Amino acid sequence: MNWKPLVTSLILGTGIISGGTIAYADTDSKLDQKTTTPQFMTKKFHESKVDSKKAAISFLKENADDLGINPNKDLIFIKVMQDDLGMSHYTFQPAVEGIPVANARVIVHTDQNGEVTSVNGNFHNDAPAHLKQQRKINKKDAIGSAWNHIEVNREEADKKVKSLKGGTFHTLTENSDLVVYHNEGTYSLAYHIELQFAEPYPANWQVYVNAESGEILQAINLVNEATGRGTGVLGDTKYLNTYFTNSNYYLFDITKPMNGVIETFDNYGGQSLPGYYVTDSGNTFYSERQKAAVDAHYYAGQVFDYYYDTFGRVSYDNQGSSIRSTVHYGNNYNNAAWTGNQMIYGDGDGSTFTYLSGANDVVAHELTHAVTDTTAGLVYQSQSGALNESFSDVFGFFVDSEDWLMGEDVYTPYRSGDALRSMSNPNAYNQPDHMNEYQDLPVTKEGDWGGVHTNSGIPNKAAYYTINNLGISVAENVYYRALTVYLTPDSDFSYARAALEQSATDLYGSSTANAVSQAWNNVGVY
Repeated sequence: MNWKPLVTSLILGTGIISGGTIAYADTDSKLDQKTTTPQFMTKKFHESKVDSKKAAISFLKENADDLGINPNKDLIFIKVMQDDLGMSHYTFQPAVEGIPVANARVIVHTDQNGEVTSVNGNFHNDAPAHLKQQRKINKKDAIGSAWNHIEVNREEADKKVKSLKGGTFHTLTENSDLVVYHNEGTYSLAYHIELQFAEPYPANWQVYVNAESGEILQAINLVNEATGRGTGVLGDTKYLNTYFTNSNYYLFDITKPMNGVIETFDNYGGQSLPGYYVTDSGNTFYSERQKAAVDAHYYAGQVFDYYYDTFGRVSYDNQGSSIRSTVHYGNNYNNAAWTGNQMIYGDGDGSTFTYLSGANDVVAHELTHAVTDTTAGLVYQSQSGALNESFSDVFGFFVDSEDWLMGEDVYTPYRSGDALRSMSNPNAYNQPDHMNEYQDLPVTKEGDWGGVHTNSGIPNKAAYYTINNLGISVAENVYYRALTVYLTPDSDFSYARAALEQSATDLYGSSTANAVSQAWNNVGVY
């Protein structure tokens, strides 16, 4: 499924619409105006013909009552995308005084004729019209506060590495944007700071710093980790795309339809990423040391091919970015992770885990986190975080659909029959499979950021029912559409159900949507 960006980065609000902000009638609404959870509305809307950004804005005005929009709501127009069904999707971001509300989106969806079929997202109607805080902290100081909070030396994290293609690249990515941070009905002016690096440990820190006081409002390391079971590299022969230069063959794939490459490194037990290119003079990567790299390289290509062949998606971001993997990371490192800009794989301790790159569902799980980062942006905490984990498991299954187990090839190499998780039977691995078993855990590291790895068993079981009802080819299209079109950063389980139902309706009609509904009924999500 190929997305076609039509318009980006235009502002709706002050100075754009007749020189002022959008004003809506202050009338009773069918939506809770104080809600902080996303809404999903499908109905026959008034004045629902939409074929442009201007028409989408007019639609929001005309339907203010049904949508429950507060007066003078400030929205930023982000983009409009058209999909292969001929449907268009207009994305807005709620704002206060022109500053975007973090992790918030509103999407207007139209059919081929421009008729609005649904509206979903969160208008943040409880946000104030004006912010009380003043911007007293500058961006540089806010970034410094973020580094101090995570107790990492910036210079140590900013390593420069020579690239095979010439030149150098840095392992540190550092971004900062002014946003409105919201938490339990409180809205604050803040800097959203992203710190992605590989040393002294893999990190994708998302830090919010109060722009008035400098207080750290939230800091979460979003490196998404997955582990699995198996015997490591199974001795099977794989055919690899390599690159010959300087009398050596490199695990460096330039054959994919992308702007970048698929490249694989060996870290030799260290933590300085990306490490050293994996090479062989005879183009036969048969040594014990090379086995982990062979799997990492091959499976990265397999996952690329899956997304490209099935949905027309070009790399994880649909922009053709390079996919970089590093094996032999750390000492007995019992994990694999997407760090925000590359994959890393540990060797395991030989007892709990073996080479983490030896499982294609682990590789697919982690690269799907990258897809999620560049589409729905599901916040990695509580129910949205559990959905983030679940969608990675679901697409891990689609890539490796021989069984319902996750990571079984690399988990406990000397014990057969077990895995990290099971989608068909989450209870077997201490996960809930119904809302009556939901674990309300604290949003802390000790609480697994609200149980993201624990409560993912519930949407995983719903996916199991859905796939059994619809078959893989239908289910994967429904799940991909929900992830890339309808889900928003703060989606909860009920919202995910609505997103999947709408995706099924769009693609296949009401009977398929009913099968999705039944799957979620089975796990107590209504």
